[in-house]
Amino acid sequence: MTKIGFIGLGIMGRPMAGHLAAAGHELFLHDLAPLPDQLLAKGAAGCKSGKEVAERSDIVILMVPDTPHVEAALFGPSGVAEGLGRAKIVVDMSSISPIDTKRFAAKINQLGCEYLDAPVSGGEVGAQQASLTIMVGGTEATFARVKPLFELMGKNVTLVGGNGDGQTCKVANQIIVALTIEAVGEALLFASKAGADPAKVRQALMGGFAASRVLEVHGERMIKRNFAPGFRIELHQKDLNLALAGARALDISLPNTAICQTLFNACAARGGKAWDHSAMIRALELLADHEIGASKGSVGALG
Repeated sequence: MTKIGFIGLGIMGRPMAGHLAAAGHELFLHDLAPLPDQLLAKGAAGCKSGKEVAERSDIVILMVPDTPHVEAALFGPSGVAEGLGRAKIVVDMSSISPIDTKRFAAKINQLGCEYLDAPVSGGEVGAQQASLTIMVGGTEATFARVKPLFELMGKNVTLVGGNGDGQTCKVANQIIVALTIEAVGEALLFASKAGADPAKVRQALMGGFAASRVLEVHGERMIKRNFAPGFRIELHQKDLNLALAGARALDISLPNTAICQTLFNACAARGGKAWDHSAMIRALELLADHEIGASKGSVGALG
C-alpha cells in the first residue's frame, strides 16, 4: 500500500483516483470543489491544502486544467512544495506547457524530491475504464517506482524521455487528434452534402485505411449530435495554444494546427467552449450551410 496524494478530482481525476483506491492504496485528496462522496466512502481522506496532501503522502499526483493551476497547486500559499519532504515524488498528470514543466521540475528537484510529467490521452471514457495512454517525462528510476500506479490508470504507459518530454508528447498527440477530428468532419460533411448517408459512409470507412479511433468515436458523435463533453473544446484550445506557442519558439509552421484552432475559436464564439471537441464539425457545417444528416442545407440550430 502506498500513501498517495491526489489534487484535482474533476471529470478525469475522479475515476483515476478511484482506480488507485480500488487497488487498496491510501489516498489523501484536495480539490477546490467538494470532494467526491464515492472516494470518501472508500476510505480516502480529505485535506485542506496541497501542503497537507504532501505532508501525508509519499507520492503526490496532480490532475488540474492548465499551467497556472499546476503552478498554484505546487508553489502557491500552502501549496504542495511547502509540505514536501526529501525523496517524495510529484507526478503532474495535467496537460500543460513543456517549458514550464521543466521549470517546475527543477524547483521540486531542489527540494530533494523527484518529478514526473505524465499527461494522459483517452478522455473521460479512458479514465473510467483505466485504459488511458500515459506519456511520461522523468528519470528511469522514478518512472520505475511510479509505473505500477500508472498501470492502474492506463494501458499504454511510456517513458518518453526527461522532464518536459511527456508534455511535448501530449502536445503532439493533441495536434494529431485535432487534425483528425477536422478530417473526419470534412469527410462526413462532404458525404452528407452530396446526398449520401453519413452513418453508412462512416461504417464503410471503418473497414478501410481511413479507419481511426476518431472516426469510430467522434464520427458517431457527429452523426448522432452528441456533443456532451468527454473532452471540452476549451481544453483542446488550451493544448493547441501550447502547440502554436511552441511552434513560434521553434521557428516552425503548423498551418493545419492553426486552422483547427480557428475552427475551435468559431465554436467558442457561438457559446461552445464546453462542447465536446468533436463539435468542431459545427464550425464546418456553418461554413457549408449544411448540417450532417439534414435533408436541406440549414444550420440555424447551431447557435
